[in-house]
Amino acid sequence: MKKRRVKKGKVLIAVLLFLFIIGLIIFGILFINHDSTNKSKDKDNKVEEKQPEPPKEKRMSLVAVGDALIHGAVYMDADIGGGNYDFSKMFTDIEPLIKDYDLRYYNQETIIGGKNLGVSHYPTFNSPDEIALNLMDIGFNLVSLANNHSMDKGEAGILYSVNFWRDKDVVVSGQSDSFENRNDIKIYEKNGIKYAFIAYTEMTNGIPVPTGKEYLVNVYSDEQAKIDIESVKDKVDVVIVSMHWGEEYTNVPTESEKREAEYLSSLGVDLIIGSHPHVIQPVDYVGDTLVIYSLGNFISGQSPLGIDKIIGLMVGMDIVVNEDKVSFENVNYKLLYTYSTSNCKNYKVIPFDNLTDDILTNHEAIKQQYMDIVTSEVSYD
Repeated sequence: MKKRRVKKGKVLIAVLLFLFIIGLIIFGILFINHDSTNKSKDKDNKVEEKQPEPPKEKRMSLVAVGDALIHGAVYMDADIGGGNYDFSKMFTDIEPLIKDYDLRYYNQETIIGGKNLGVSHYPTFNSPDEIALNLMDIGFNLVSLANNHSMDKGEAGILYSVNFWRDKDVVVSGQSDSFENRNDIKIYEKNGIKYAFIAYTEMTNGIPVPTGKEYLVNVYSDEQAKIDIESVKDKVDVVIVSMHWGEEYTNVPTESEKREAEYLSSLGVDLIIGSHPHVIQPVDYVGDTLVIYSLGNFISGQSPLGIDKIIGLMVGMDIVVNEDKVSFENVNYKLLYTYSTSNCKNYKVIPFDNLTDDILTNHEAIKQQYMDIVTSEVSYD
């Protein structure tokens, strides 16, 4: 009897030992799996910490043309009677060239001062509302209002202009109706890029801006530019400045243009768009700043003054922002020709790519001549 009890005891011990071993194995497996899962999570977390998402590159495109200089011959060709005007037929070749750009710039050289003041031409201009309305209709949405003809209709003309542009879906700069509005440099955004646009003119054709109302026109000075640009440059990605500068009818930038370009670049301006010479000048870099010294005339009635006054420049580009760095890609140039018949009728802006010798004799040679000006190097002393 004793032997049998011993045998049963041994069997029981063996069974318990077996179950204990099985339990240890199961526990070990569960522990290892749990530990591996945690290590895997830790590893994933460490990978995420080591590989932060790279900064996202942002882009917006911009195209710029020159002066809308509306001489009497141009608006008389657009006259449809009853005090109304239609300039749209003059720009049918331009709309397809600009439609894919985000920002589409031109300089409203002649003030939209209100027909109640009388539509007029050189030397004191006042243009019909319709020129601006028609240009907006084909897509222009970035407009400089600061130029030597801004004061042509005095304070009344400026106030009409400011009110005219205020309710339009465009970005404008250069004229204001108060110091508060003049000093409030607006910040805009496109494709995630914040930008500021400021327009200046060096002159107002000897017509003084009233004392105490200097806000009416942005007359350039180094001091004012410094105040304006420093007030926004840390709030935006890109600073664009329009400059009405230099001397008329010269294809070479003046010393003052070059000095001001260097100064504006030192303040942090990324793009300078120039006008006033009424002829084309070079496009160049000053440091990292892209400078278009003069786009020439977009449309004008200046054909009697020579062919260079009716050849304008269109510049397109991509503005690229990567972290704090601004660069320009796909910078491209097109020449534009303002066609009219000998009786100053049928005005039309035609890209050189659409010209034939029937429209402009030797147009290919002329195109090369003016492209050489655009791409010529500027000497900075």
